[in-house]
Amino acid sequence: MPTIIVDVMPKAELLDPQGKAVAGALKRLGKTEFAGVRIGRRFELTVDGPIDDAVLADVREMAESLLSNSVIEDVVSIREAETVAAAAEVGAV
Repeated sequence: MPTIIVDVMPKAELLDPQGKAVAGALKRLGKTEFAGVRIGRRFELTVDGPIDDAVLADVREMAESLLSNSVIEDVVSIREAETVAAAAEVGAV
């Protein structure tokens, strides 16, 4: 079945305490090449049927109204997931 992935991140101007904690841990581990870390959320929506413009419009609406808090978060991407076989062909898996 096809899957749509929605990525949500904290707004850039807001403090990300989880990201800050991970960034501090990376520094303590000697991983100093990373300037910062931001932590967001990923939603995978399995679709019963083909993904068309109407389904994508529904997902966009749900992402803005249900999956994210528009006061503190941005929906940064909505995309169709690659199949495992397709990802393996390009070496992503």
